[in-house]
Amino acid sequence: MFGLGDKVVYPMHGAGVIETVEKKEILGEVKNYYVLKMPMGEMKLMIPVDNVNNMGLRNIIDKGMVEKVYDVLRQGAVLNNSNWNKRYRDNMGKMKTGDIFEVAQVVRDLTYRDREKGLSTGEKKMLVSARQMLVSEIALSTNKDGEGIQEYLDNIINEDALKQ
Repeated sequence: MFGLGDKVVYPMHGAGVIETVEKKEILGEVKNYYVLKMPMGEMKLMIPVDNVNNMGLRNIIDKGMVEKVYDVLRQGAVLNNSNWNKRYRDNMGKMKTGDIFEVAQVVRDLTYRDREKGLSTGEKKMLVSARQMLVSEIALSTNKDGEGIQEYLDNIINEDALKQ
């Protein structure tokens, strides 16, 4: 279980801090909910305590793992040449895992594809969401602000683009 102040990742939403545990009655059922404060966008989420394992809630990566995430971004992009719908489903599957390395792959590959061939509207939204998820976890892990992390990610990805 998780406690107050724990930094956690909620798949498809990104990283946040457990601010409180609240008891709420919804549809006649009283449950305890973790209230997550999300640093990106100042959003708050409520997650049923008894359902966190099914939802994939996990602790954020430690500071030492951040460089490994950057290494994923530095690797050559994998250009999936299937139609956009199949690519979208494949990338969505990666994002739903909540695994930061898979999310980094989505950011890397979609950024490269955007430069080379452009993205569908759905893929553009996915790229924005994946970047937000990545930035939120790295920012909480390193105790740095999100803007600085975004800038650093751009530098890594742009550096890689020059090599390809």
